Amino acid sequence: MDFPSPLQRGRLIQRYKRFLANIELDDGALITAHCPNPGAMLGLNLPGLPVWVSQSPDPKRKLAYTLELVEVEGGLVGVNTMHPNRIVAEALAAGAISELCGYGLCRREVKYGVASRIDFLLEDGDDKTYPRSWHEGQTSPRNSEPPLKPDHRVWLEVKNVHLMRTPGLAEFPDCVAARSLKHLHELKAMANEGDRAVVLFVVQRADCDAFSACRDLDPAFSDGLERTADAGMEVLAYACDLSITGIRLTRRIDWRR
Repeated sequence: MDFPSPLQRGRLIQRYKRFLANIELDDGALITAHCPNPGAMLGLNLPGLPVWVSQSPDPKRKLAYTLELVEVEGGLVGVNTMHPNRIVAEALAAGAISELCGYGLCRREVKYGVASRIDFLLEDGDDKTYPRSWHEGQTSPRNSEPPLKPDHRVWLEVKNVHLMRTPGLAEFPDCVAARSLKHLHELKAMANEGDRAVVLFVVQRADCDAFSACRDLDPAFSDGLERTADAGMEVLAYACDLSITGIRLTRRIDWRR
């Protein structure tokens, strides 16, 4: 996923009301940016941290700037929770997630469960290459060999991860995540019906080699993840490479139960 325009660097003054951040840009300008992250952002909301923001050309937007990246100990961390679905869509289209290759059709925001929408529904199709609909009209590369015909649909839920308290260990969630727990139960129901059900944790940082549910901050989610995994739901975690030009899903990391 490429950022549509160059990012601007600044310094975080204050994050407040969850979705607002006061920032001083490197040129001295003081701005209020949209912070598209409903979580606690532990360790990433400290005044003085270097940050990167995007600027929208849309004159109708109330806030022209959006907080995208935070620098911690020399590394970049993505905090925009709107990006993981775009990152995954491009990775799926490129065949970069080996566990999810071989499905010819992809639908997004499909209704399922109790008043929920799945992020991605992968299905078999006559054309075993990834179609244009996978990513905003872009043509996806064809595999050199046809992928194996899948036996089941895949119900794929994507979760954003940015918390790291122990070096190398990514954690989710960073606050109570009742809605995410609800998604786990709905995925379990899909697995019980014979389909594949997958939760994919997208770690928007490059300094982690393992992932774990955050038991001390949300024991209910941690227990729910283990129970639904034991019932047939698949758990994947992938780290990203980040730069001020874009974010790429790069490698699978271990899930520590």
